[in-house]
Amino acid sequence: MKDRLSSKVQQLKPSGIRRFFDLAASMDDVISLGVGEPDFVTSWAVREASILSLERGYTSYTANAGLLELRREIEKYMQESFSVSYRSTDEIIVTVGASQALDLAMRAIINPGEEVIVVEPNFVSYSPLIELAGGKAVAIGTTEETEFKLQPEQIEQVITNNTKALLLCSPNNPTGSSLTKKELEAIAEIVRAHDLLVIADEIYAELTYDDTFTSIASLEGMKERTIIVSGFSKGFAMTGWRLGYLCAPKEIAEAMLKIHQYTMMCAPTMAQYGAIEALKNGKQDVEEMRKSYRRRRNYMVKSLNEMGLNCHLPGGAFYVFPSIKHTNLSSEQFAEQLLLEERVAVVPGNVFGKGGEGHIRCSYASSMESLEEAMKRISRFVHARQ
Repeated sequence: MKDRLSSKVQQLKPSGIRRFFDLAASMDDVISLGVGEPDFVTSWAVREASILSLERGYTSYTANAGLLELRREIEKYMQESFSVSYRSTDEIIVTVGASQALDLAMRAIINPGEEVIVVEPNFVSYSPLIELAGGKAVAIGTTEETEFKLQPEQIEQVITNNTKALLLCSPNNPTGSSLTKKELEAIAEIVRAHDLLVIADEIYAELTYDDTFTSIASLEGMKERTIIVSGFSKGFAMTGWRLGYLCAPKEIAEAMLKIHQYTMMCAPTMAQYGAIEALKNGKQDVEEMRKSYRRRRNYMVKSLNEMGLNCHLPGGAFYVFPSIKHTNLSSEQFAEQLLLEERVAVVPGNVFGKGGEGHIRCSYASSMESLEEAMKRISRFVHARQ
């Protein structure tokens, strides 16, 4: 049977995160710091808007690009929140989560053999999606010494005649690092000089804590070469709704829409009505979540550093990425032994690329009570090995 499968798919490695989730699910009294989703329930107003759409019988397909009302709200939201202008009529597409948006972006721009620069550590789906689109992922490693931030000169070192785009995630999953406007301007200068495209994964844009979020598309000469990938999962606590969106120049958006038409038709109708409410009236809910995450972030970083796991203060998202190198355990050994001995689930850093080895990803999208107990257990585990 194996010889009937696509060789490209056979070569893909399964998600490294899934193994630990499956193991944790089979055990009792586990505190999970591994899940990359908010612990908040979607606001009642958003749920009510979706329920109302069902009661009114709005159960048909929408336009392929999504409800025009929703696209208008996204246009307004992007302009008011991030100073980025994309037209609702032909430059915005509503997708089935940000994951589908990433897939559409890759397939729309990559020709066989073309290269996309990815910044490690990075979200586990980036390289597989590039490869499935026929491209080649070229990794740039970042380190804790620079708080896992991409350095502009690193881009110059890997650019070839086949380089098509730079895939940038800020705030970053798994490190939480967030690039400042000044840092993005230095990166944009190189992108323009080499006529590259940028795929900007901005799914954590709402969850920036110490600086104002800057979209690279807002910088001079960047909108026309940037595809923004975002959605409602993280900032609006709507993971299960599977609703994302793309903002891109008209020609690229049209190409992505063709793929979307043949593969998904449209995003779920009732979820789109919920998202309209989220954009119109959900800013206060987002702000309350952001404040809570900031408190949890500060607590976790302080606790981890006190127990000897060096950890920088992330600028966004809801992850910390502490070093476990001094324990002399690999990332996988640390994560597996911690789970078995102390019933705390974290994600080994190596699943996010080679640069992640020697680190673990811990999500602080859990209650303070759970985080406090998890820190006690991790501290006990670490001190037992000193």
